[in-house]
Amino acid sequence: MSLIVPSAAVIAIYPVLQHLLDLTDGGWRFLPMEFGQDYLDGFHKWPGGWTDSLRFKDEDDALGIRTDRDNAITWEYSGSLADVVHEFLVLPHPGDRLAPRLAKGMGPN
Repeated sequence: MSLIVPSAAVIAIYPVLQHLLDLTDGGWRFLPMEFGQDYLDGFHKWPGGWTDSLRFKDEDDALGIRTDRDNAITWEYSGSLADVVHEFLVLPHPGDRLAPRLAKGMGPN
């Protein structure tokens, strides 16, 4: 599975897609959308069982979470796609001593 890389013309029409490209450059993968689905899901798997996940409905409605190997949510941020992507880009690597580690809840199955 891979995200089809939009051309410069498409980015010019839909600049919000540039944020998704910023993530794909960092190894993110996006799941295909199913019929009737109004959101796009993406994820980045880290060594040690950590996963960063994104759900994007529109440019003003996105959710980002990080889960540990036990699927416990250790970080969560919601807002515009631009803001969520920015927060992912500055979030420390899970192995970094400053990375969030305390569980806030359980992630989706």
